[in-house]
Amino acid sequence: MLEISQRASKATLCLGSALIRHQLSDDIDAMPNIALPRGTRIPATRARARWHSFDPQTFELGRESLKLDSKTTIGLYSAERSIVDAFRLRGREGHEMANEALRRWLRRPGAQPSTLLALAAKFRRALTPLRASLEVLL
Repeated sequence: MLEISQRASKATLCLGSALIRHQLSDDIDAMPNIALPRGTRIPATRARARWHSFDPQTFELGRESLKLDSKTTIGLYSAERSIVDAFRLRGREGHEMANEALRRWLRRPGAQPSTLLALAAKFRRALTPLRASLEVLL
C-alpha cells in the first residue's frame, strides 16, 4: 500500500478492503481494492491491486485518510460509504458482501440508518436495494 499511495495520491481503499478495515467483513483480500477518480491513470506498480474507477463528482464523499507510516497516508472510504458502494456494485461484487456488511454495521452502537440512506441517495444505483435490505433487517 505504501507504493500505491506514493504513486497515486488519490488512491483510496474501497469495497472489500475498506469493509475489512472497518471490521464489517471477514473475507481475506487476495489484493487490495483501490479506487481512483475516473479518468485518472492507473499507476504502474509492483504491488498487485484491484483497481476501480469511481465518478469524480462523488469520489470524495465519505473519503478519510488512513495513516500507513509516519509520513504516508492512503485514502479509506468510511464504513457507510463502503456499504453504499457494496450495494451499488452488488452485481459485480456480490449481494452477500453488501448484506453482511449492513448487518454488522446495524449492530454497532450509534448506527443510524438515516445517515446511510442520505449518503445512498447521492448514488443512483444504491438507494433502492439498500432501502429494501434495511426493511428486511429492521
